[in-house]
Amino acid sequence: MGTDNNRPRGLSAEPVLVTGLGATTPLGGDVASTWSAMLAGDGGIRSIEADWADGLPVRIAGQLAVEPSEVLDRVQARRLDRCEQIALIAAREAWADAGAPEVDGDRLAVVIGTGTGGALTMLGQDDVLEASGVRKVSPHTVPMLMANGPAAWVSIELGARAGAHTTVSACASGAEAIALGLDLIRLGRADVVVAGGAEACICPLTMAGFAQARAHSLRNDEPGRASRPFDADRDGFVIGEGAAVVVLERAGFAAARRARAHAALAGAAVTSDARHITAAAAEGQVRAMRRAVTEAGLSPLDIELVHAHATSTPLGDLVEAESVTEAVGAHPLVTATKSMTGHLFGAAGALGALAAVLALRDGAVPPTRNLERQDPAVKLDVVAGAARRGPLGAALTNAFGFGGHNASLVFTAAS
Repeated sequence: MGTDNNRPRGLSAEPVLVTGLGATTPLGGDVASTWSAMLAGDGGIRSIEADWADGLPVRIAGQLAVEPSEVLDRVQARRLDRCEQIALIAAREAWADAGAPEVDGDRLAVVIGTGTGGALTMLGQDDVLEASGVRKVSPHTVPMLMANGPAAWVSIELGARAGAHTTVSACASGAEAIALGLDLIRLGRADVVVAGGAEACICPLTMAGFAQARAHSLRNDEPGRASRPFDADRDGFVIGEGAAVVVLERAGFAAARRARAHAALAGAAVTSDARHITAAAAEGQVRAMRRAVTEAGLSPLDIELVHAHATSTPLGDLVEAESVTEAVGAHPLVTATKSMTGHLFGAAGALGALAAVLALRDGAVPPTRNLERQDPAVKLDVVAGAARRGPLGAALTNAFGFGGHNASLVFTAAS
């Protein structure tokens, strides 16, 4: 492996460990059930049964396996937007998994990314206003719709006073949140950071908008086969919802409390294309991957696994495949778990990070579901059919978003 001589000046060289994991996804209501389903190649995409989907061109989505109302108390379920609810659920699991660290609140920060925040509340309360007038609008509307709500509620829950930050960079939001968490620790501003992403925006407007943009798969009659990253017959992504959160700790702090580490967050990079609002650019993706690997003190040959952004769009998957090949080579194993969950937008990068951490911890790479005929233009070793097992030392995970946002994270196996 390489050295850390290329680490930016001013940042601590002390390792940053991942000590806690939490999630609620279309595959399961927690990390264990989600991970088990991923390794089995299960599908979490199904038809939308709600009446509002009737008549829409798209009627499939990666819907939560466990409703938040089954987990939260009645008051929280009523006063929090769905995005806030699932962020809190995932954060609670991650915090418990980390052993509920005893940390001064002034040294504890929260970073939760989201693409749309409380979109369901905003659209729902606008309908109430139009139909019934101002007196029927909920007094909790603003705290429910604001994009910083998930981070704020998690910070209140944990007593985090070193900052409650929100990254809003479309589908790169969750990964960028984790990258910011790494920076906060390396800059000495926190000892522990709870970081991740949350998204809940399955509704008529988003479904219709993506369908009109011809970005969403139209396989309404076979939802389980709709999301097919890198497959020659892919026809678009499938919208999903969920949250994933990790607990990051300064290694010295974790060692002092004898915390268990799932993996280490060794490097991160965020770039922007400054080119086009929706079209992916290979150059920006390559820069993000190369910078993350360099910051981790590794060489491209050290990367053994890539968790691809791979949304299942005809152009996007091809651009990323070319970018991965240029940035790190064609040697790593590649997995694309959106084939099972759908695209969680602002939570996607955080869920990808969680999957990469678990792959390193357990020596198991989830298969890419529905990869029946790999696009011949994709020159990568994409895992398909069954999980690939064996020890892994380093993993790269990507998240790219509308607006030209690129975020890459590098994790290494816990020593």
